[in-house]
Amino acid sequence: MARWDLSEADGRICSGGWRAGGGGTQPVVSPGDGGKVGLAGLADQHDVERAGARAAQAQAEWSRASYRERAGVLTRAADALRDIRADVEDVLVRESGSLPAKAKHEVDKAIDELIAAAGLVTMSQGDLLPVEDPATLGLARRIPVGVVGVIAPWNAPLMLAMRSVAPALALGNAVLVKPDVKTAFSGGAVLAHIFGQAGLPEGVLHVLPGGAATGEAVVRSPHTNAISFTGSSAAGRRVGEIAGGLLKRVVLELGGNNAFIVLADADLDRAAAGGAGGTFRHQGQICMATGRHLVHESIAGEYVARLKAAAEKLRLGDPKAPGTTLGPLITTAQAERVHGIVEAAVADGARVVHGATHDGAFYQPTVLDGVTADNAAFRSEIFGPVAPVTRFSTEEEALELANATEYGLSAAIHSRDVARALGFASRLRAGMVALNGQTIYDAAHIPMGGLGASGNGGRHGGHWNLDEFTCWQWVTVPTIR
Repeated sequence: MARWDLSEADGRICSGGWRAGGGGTQPVVSPGDGGKVGLAGLADQHDVERAGARAAQAQAEWSRASYRERAGVLTRAADALRDIRADVEDVLVRESGSLPAKAKHEVDKAIDELIAAAGLVTMSQGDLLPVEDPATLGLARRIPVGVVGVIAPWNAPLMLAMRSVAPALALGNAVLVKPDVKTAFSGGAVLAHIFGQAGLPEGVLHVLPGGAATGEAVVRSPHTNAISFTGSSAAGRRVGEIAGGLLKRVVLELGGNNAFIVLADADLDRAAAGGAGGTFRHQGQICMATGRHLVHESIAGEYVARLKAAAEKLRLGDPKAPGTTLGPLITTAQAERVHGIVEAAVADGARVVHGATHDGAFYQPTVLDGVTADNAAFRSEIFGPVAPVTRFSTEEEALELANATEYGLSAAIHSRDVARALGFASRLRAGMVALNGQTIYDAAHIPMGGLGASGNGGRHGGHWNLDEFTCWQWVTVPTIR
């Protein structure tokens, strides 16, 4: 197996043999042990503009590459990632506080995205439409949008960057990707490395680590034609505002406050296991994490007891340490933010069943009972390992509670009556619904996206990527009579 030398990938890599860093440098620090992972160079506006100009120039040639050539780059990139996956998994653990199992899963998902993107190039690229003159052909064909700006978050940095980068490249676009500086290596330098190994032409992909100012420069750049943003709803609103004013296409995959609905006839063991997994996986730092446990009052006591038992079994610690089953939040500041919501929830009348304490970035798995619809824990996207439980008495009340949020990303319904649950799902304001499963589920081939504050209805995955990363061109062709 090949090795990826992190000392050479210093977090400032852009394609074409130059490095961003006009904005200075910033150390990347592990939330698990506080050690330095590496040094990231922050891209400034000048770096973004230089990258954008080079990308626009390179995209014109890349868009003319054959479908076989583009698919080949994607499949070779998948091979390159497989070759260095052990090192990438190690960096994911160190940079993002991922457990090793989560890091492995993330690399698997990134490889899936590359393989699925390679398949996009052989899908239908247009339609033949009738025109008034029978001697003329009318073609509606898909063409690349041009240069795509991808702004990716820190919670699943490799996979969530790849979800946009891979299909955008496959469909003939160039890409500026801005990873969060906290995960500049797994969310940025890895991509530069594997696509370099795969033979992607120079200038087609640029990695520009940085914060909000760098992201805004990518959105405002005259060279970016479309923006794909994954992150918080607050930041997404700002991205949408700027992109809309510049008449750019924008794809927003934002936060969620996802409802996990347990009806009275649910399999309680299965429901509790799904609810615990949905809240505590990756310390709750997933947009699809279970944010609200809505449980029928007749079984709520037993359900809360099972959640508590699941929380008690978790071992909080450095993800590199053997036996750890719950890692740190990304920063101490994030843990303090989570704790502020928990304290407000208790002040609003919630009862702490377990947890509600933290040591630095390490937040104890927490279960709250007695959470009402006006409680801070019900209203907020917590983004931490906190399970708020709200009781309901009727199905209509459960539906009202589930929809009582500005978000609309994911939901799960537990019932032994699948037809009943399916009918309930049809009335939910959510882009994805799992019956007798978890709120966390996606794949490279499904339509991933949400409604309301969870996004603008765009969809990643499968052929839906064609709608996001290509535009239509109408062509008429006179035929020889």
